[in-house]
Amino acid sequence: MGINLQKGQRVDLTKGNAGLNKIKVGLGWDPVSQGKSGGFLGGLFSGGGGGGRDVDCDASVLMLQEDKLRAGDDIVYFGKLVSKCNSIQHSGDNLTGDGDGDDEVITIELGSVPAQYNKLVFVVNIYDAAGRKQHFGMIQNAYIRVYDGTTGNELIRYNLTDNYSDLTTLVCGEIYRNGNEWKFAAVGNGTNDVKLGDVARRYQ
Repeated sequence: MGINLQKGQRVDLTKGNAGLNKIKVGLGWDPVSQGKSGGFLGGLFSGGGGGGRDVDCDASVLMLQEDKLRAGDDIVYFGKLVSKCNSIQHSGDNLTGDGDGDDEVITIELGSVPAQYNKLVFVVNIYDAAGRKQHFGMIQNAYIRVYDGTTGNELIRYNLTDNYSDLTTLVCGEIYRNGNEWKFAAVGNGTNDVKLGDVARRYQ
């Protein structure tokens, strides 16, 4: 069993896990059930919003140098699935969040992350949140977890349990260097950023 974290907690990722290099970061969420026949009905109608559409959440990674985003191509997301250094790979876009298990997975070769990058920030935002009148109050069971990419053993899990109603972006967690080791921080902060570019500007 992995370590269950609470918001604000930090934990060593590689220390004590000799030889750990390939990790996977799974992000998951579910649409809120409306309690009607037909399950989720393929749409969310909270407060008259949602437009009858699925909530399309997108996971991204911001690769920071000295805690700053130095270049636009230092973002890995559904439109750019592999980092320019090939150390980070995105599984691709999940349009609905339906079903069990991780909705999007990001694979990282820690030993291949260039030394100038000190932090990886994991973000989930709602595609076209403003146009669809959607927010994270329409999402439940959101989590981020880290597991060994070779054995599949879960190392860390953080369930995002705050009330994120009216917020459109979640900064879920961070993996950052600590000397020669890597650590994980459970962040869990929501923002009103409606586009990935808005989130990116926070780190410039």
